[in-house]
Amino acid sequence: MTLIWLNGPFGGGKTQTAHELSRRLPGSVVCDPEHAGFGLRRMLPPALRGDFQDLTSWRTAVVEVLHLALRQNRGPVIAPMTVIEPTYFEETVDRLRTMGHEVHHFSLLARRETVLKRLRERGFGHVLQLLAGKDAPLRRDSWAVSKLDICLERLQDKQFAEHVWTDTLPVREVADHIAKTVGVTLRPNRDGPVGGYLRRSWTSVKHIRFD
Repeated sequence: MTLIWLNGPFGGGKTQTAHELSRRLPGSVVCDPEHAGFGLRRMLPPALRGDFQDLTSWRTAVVEVLHLALRQNRGPVIAPMTVIEPTYFEETVDRLRTMGHEVHHFSLLARRETVLKRLRERGFGHVLQLLAGKDAPLRRDSWAVSKLDICLERLQDKQFAEHVWTDTLPVREVADHIAKTVGVTLRPNRDGPVGGYLRRSWTSVKHIRFD
């Protein structure tokens, strides 16, 4: 079965694109490796809670769970997850390839200023900006901002191709491009401007992290 792995900087549009694909791709399912990471992180004492990708258990669990989903699910599996360490990439994405799965990897890239704008706008960003001003610190997303430059630099390496520059592309067009590249057919997008905005906003709210 087919795995679509969506890589990219934090705030680069992975989650929105994953759910747009799933909404319009019959039989597909989103399997978010971040869930396993935060679960493992919560098991540790606060003083030991670093980057969960550094845990061998996370990388092993991601491969095991995605392998199971790919074997049992009838449609494509979509995994939105930032991975920029070459060794970790080999132990997850490349490992699934060696296990015989059809893996399509995409790095969703954008200019630094575009990603910063998206980080400010996602979740309750609009409300926070109204209250604190447009130049208010990103607070909850400060970790994402601190990793932005290294993400954009590393993900442009050919190891992390295919690259999709999304600065001027709405989510639906990014999904269309990915589907065409993979060779799958999406349902027509019938969202109106208001309905699409509300659905994307709800997706952002559901994925806000407080830990």
